[in-house]
Amino acid sequence: MIYPVLSATDYTVSGANFPIWHCARCSLRFTQDAPAIEAISDYYKSEDYISHTNTSRGLINRLYQLVRKRTLRQKRKLISRIAGMKKGVLLDVGSGTGAFVSEMSENGWQVTGLEPDEGARRVAKEKFNCDLKNTDKLFELPLNSFDVITLWHVLEHIHDLKIYITQLKNLLKQNGKMIIAVPNYTSFDASTYREHWAAYDVPRHLYHFSPLSMKVLTEENGLRITAYKPMWFDSFYVSLLSSKYKNKARMGKEGNTNWVSAICIGFVSNLKALGDRKKCSSVIYLIEK
Repeated sequence: MIYPVLSATDYTVSGANFPIWHCARCSLRFTQDAPAIEAISDYYKSEDYISHTNTSRGLINRLYQLVRKRTLRQKRKLISRIAGMKKGVLLDVGSGTGAFVSEMSENGWQVTGLEPDEGARRVAKEKFNCDLKNTDKLFELPLNSFDVITLWHVLEHIHDLKIYITQLKNLLKQNGKMIIAVPNYTSFDASTYREHWAAYDVPRHLYHFSPLSMKVLTEENGLRITAYKPMWFDSFYVSLLSSKYKNKARMGKEGNTNWVSAICIGFVSNLKALGDRKKCSSVIYLIEK
């Protein structure tokens, strides 16, 4: 059984509203009436879309850039720890402007980075000297060839989940590790901001995940989740953006961020996740065959 649960607004590009539906069986949510794959690129064309532009415009984006330097190191250490190697062969899907690919390459990893947006690939070349490939190359890569496959806030953008998950599984070595990070709509900050929660990010986010829906998705495709890891900074970043969106909806114009309230909500969200990582604003799923 599926049914509508809320309607969210695209605050980044179009200002249009999109209904979000919920699957009662697996708890996966999806953006209804989302643009087809050949039309979705128009909804990424914004200077405020940081993963494609690497922008530092605005205080929230400047803070994001500052925090990212630390999180990149954390990601690299996490990968080395779970893979049991300091150097290996890695595939990063949805590389954006190449910061993570650059971090891993500079530390000895052999990295293939895939990114569908031409503008983001250009920024990656100019800023990090990374030669990212178009995402359609995913189906031309050699099977069973990667020690680690990463998707950092990418799975929610993919139109055909089953085809992608199947191919990623085929590309992974038998003892390889897959790392998928996605927003968690069951977190405290999501329940607080509801339709204004920035991580719904319609229509760019086609799917909206809970830990249960990720478990169902992986198991139905011959994979299993072995651990859940937190992304502590996401609750603050998402809450700051959500506060801005909520105030914009209320005032009908460019909204101001309620910094104190947003930081408190992010803090409480993390507190609730201390004893259960599956309650984090964004969850990192460690996955194996």
